[in-house]
Amino acid sequence: MSDPVRRHYELYPYPSYPLLASVRRRDTYALNLTALWIRFNGELPPAIAKRILIAGCGSFAPYPFALSNPDVDICALDLSSRSLKRARLHCLLHGRRNLTFQCGDLLEPASVSSTYGLVDAFGVLHHLEDPLTGLKALAAQLVDGGILRIMLYSRYARRSEESIRRAFRLLGISDPARARKILLDSKPGSRLRRFLDTSWEVGTGAGLADALLHPCVLTYRIDELMALVGRSGLEPLMFAHDNALPDIDQEIERIRRLEACKESPGNFVLYLGRNVKGPCLDERRGFLVLNPCLRSALGTMRLGTLHIPQRLGNPNPSLGRQERSFLRRFAHPVPCDSLSLQDLNVAAKYKQSLFLLHYRQ
Repeated sequence: MSDPVRRHYELYPYPSYPLLASVRRRDTYALNLTALWIRFNGELPPAIAKRILIAGCGSFAPYPFALSNPDVDICALDLSSRSLKRARLHCLLHGRRNLTFQCGDLLEPASVSSTYGLVDAFGVLHHLEDPLTGLKALAAQLVDGGILRIMLYSRYARRSEESIRRAFRLLGISDPARARKILLDSKPGSRLRRFLDTSWEVGTGAGLADALLHPCVLTYRIDELMALVGRSGLEPLMFAHDNALPDIDQEIERIRRLEACKESPGNFVLYLGRNVKGPCLDERRGFLVLNPCLRSALGTMRLGTLHIPQRLGNPNPSLGRQERSFLRRFAHPVPCDSLSLQDLNVAAKYKQSLFLLHYRQ
């Protein structure tokens, strides 16, 4: 990764959430290694897979990952020593200590000295001069059955940001305060004012710098993204951006239709796998167990309805008293062949949302 990118994040550690900002463990359910391993491999993760790499972790991601996976060793890797310092402090303030923090470049072999069952590169590859080299480097860190989550900018989701960013570069604008003043002085109805009025990122200097002043940004159409994935040696497993269809090919076709109208589902979120075994498909065999991130929430909520934000692209089912009572039955593994057909049908929607995990014996 280039020195300009390193300098950018030393100046503007991102994101700039308050150090006391907390996350509920139930909201981290889609970061849980065991849940994802079962989803894509249909079995409990072996000991060799119980390690997570957050590549380009920034100043916040280590905290929710550690909260979701308290019994897993996590390596948080980033170019920026300032980002790592803030991430470490955030974790310490919230009692998260199952992490190591590594300052380095994901392209440098010395920066990553192990293999992992789960690698996260959310919003990272599109800041590399050669994303394919970066993707292959991360793929090489996966054990067999390992899972990689990536987020890459969509060409049409980033049209406003990219046009403003290019204009600012031509004008030599590199200071967030000056950039903010230009946005504030822009005319109502202009592209600058629309961006100012609709983007949550401009609320902080780090957010504005990441959106509009970043020195290296690439965006993708869906076919460009899939060509990149096809050259990585990894298998596409599931899209997880808003309203994504569960079938990979159908979702690609849906996005192509959107792009024909210069529209986008948002930035692309995609899970990739290395020699995954596939989910457990026989509903009458194996075991069902509750996602470990939900146990405490289901045990303490007595009244009202529990709403858990979507993390896999589609809304989650709401959990009233009856639904919570059903899920609590799976706090410990339950053999599928002991369940009625009605119970299995109810469980199916919770498997889709990753609330229940189905694995082979």
